[in-house]
Amino acid sequence: MRKTLAATAVALLSVQAASAETFRWAGTTDPQTMDPHAVNSAPVLGFLNNVYEGLMRRNQQMQIEPALATGWEPIGTEGWRFHLRKDVKFHDGSDFTAEDVVFSYERATRPESDVSSWFASVSGIKAVDDYTVEFYTAAPNPIFPDTITNFMIMDKGWTEANSSAVPAKDAENFATRNTNGTGAFKVVERQPDLKTVVEPFGGWWDEATHNITSAEYTPIQNPATAVAALLSGEVDMINPVPTQDVARLSNSPDVKVLEDIEARVIMFGFANQADTLKYSADAGKPNPFKDARVRQAVNHAINVDAIVQTIMRGSAQPVSQLVSPAMRGYSESLAERPAYDLDKARALLAEAGYADGFSFGMKCPNNRYINDEAVCQAAVGMLAQIGLNVELETMPVSNYWPELRAQNFDMYMLGWSPGSFDAEHPIRFLVTTPNPEKKLGSWNFGAFSNDRVDELLPQIQSEIDDDKRQALLDESTKILQDEAGYVPMYVQALLWGARSNVDLTQRADNFFMLRWVTVN
Repeated sequence: MRKTLAATAVALLSVQAASAETFRWAGTTDPQTMDPHAVNSAPVLGFLNNVYEGLMRRNQQMQIEPALATGWEPIGTEGWRFHLRKDVKFHDGSDFTAEDVVFSYERATRPESDVSSWFASVSGIKAVDDYTVEFYTAAPNPIFPDTITNFMIMDKGWTEANSSAVPAKDAENFATRNTNGTGAFKVVERQPDLKTVVEPFGGWWDEATHNITSAEYTPIQNPATAVAALLSGEVDMINPVPTQDVARLSNSPDVKVLEDIEARVIMFGFANQADTLKYSADAGKPNPFKDARVRQAVNHAINVDAIVQTIMRGSAQPVSQLVSPAMRGYSESLAERPAYDLDKARALLAEAGYADGFSFGMKCPNNRYINDEAVCQAAVGMLAQIGLNVELETMPVSNYWPELRAQNFDMYMLGWSPGSFDAEHPIRFLVTTPNPEKKLGSWNFGAFSNDRVDELLPQIQSEIDDDKRQALLDESTKILQDEAGYVPMYVQALLWGARSNVDLTQRADNFFMLRWVTVN
């Protein structure tokens, strides 16, 4: 990648001088797919929100506003009715109708889809006419519109004609590399792990507020290479800015750093239900992580404050839950993190029968979250202090997700940003007992399971009274903290770098929307 950037630098700068509206940006992770129903990850959904659209979308302040639906209302307590926008075209010129919404729902809820949990509460769907769709829910669901803001609509005719009616999560079909959305931009070139080029869609239903004539995304895994590309003008924007380079870039007159706090919580998870360990010298022995006391010991042994101050350079915020304080449903009464206490951690291990410790394997990505590999390496050292010997394996995120889905770990790192900005979201995806039939727990890789949490989820989803709903969320959060099903560590920082002549919007979900970019 470094050779590619160096070889094209002169050409890129020449093009920029000729056309200020040509925009180039870079990130550490390439979208795994162009299929909006195949992989539920921010790199995929964030990129594809520029190409595909949902019934609603989030504005610059993260508030929901109409998109392919012009309005919606509850159908009593039975579900939600959506009124669709007329005269919308897909990129190939096809008309958008209710048939496409029904098809996209049926496709997104297939077992092969990674986003099926979005519709766990849905019992059925009906196209009332070409521009009216009704979703029926098993119980009242006041937050349903919030939960499907990233549900993107595909063209039924195009998808079926190209043999892509079934999402391909870890394989490929035509929709993996090709797109046909209704969004502001259309993909004109796709070279996975090299570059993806988009251009404005002239038939877009909304008014364009950007001045981009072409945009090119390049994945650059090496942080130093990304910073050099931004400073030289090879790219106009990078995400993220390495924490160690924030001051340097802030002092450059040609670039600017945008800093904020993301909605994403970085955590460690465990193989909660595996009978035996899978890695290290203790592979094949009984799995200690089935014991909550062992998981609690890990929680007390990881010095989150030290990670935030040294590795994240103060740009993150410690957190005790799977959501940040900015999310709806955050439990204020449970805000305190478990204390960093090595003696208590050792005592818990001894109580569980592991006074001499044990060894195990940890899997981590090395290009998905800010300083992900460094944080995992730090955790290895911290756990060694209580007698836990960690065999760490790191890898690119394109290899990482298949490993997690295959349960190839004893302990792993995960980041989670709730698409609904509500605490119900991670309970549904990360905490509820995995149940493909009910579309629950699709990202609960360690198979954490608690009967009471499973009972609480439908109540949380259907409770209209805010105080009663918060009490249910508090109970669920307390159970998860007591059981230490995960080790929430910190809310990741948002660190973007851009050329000084670029105006853009930094959203808390870390989605980069091209329709708000202006190159001056």
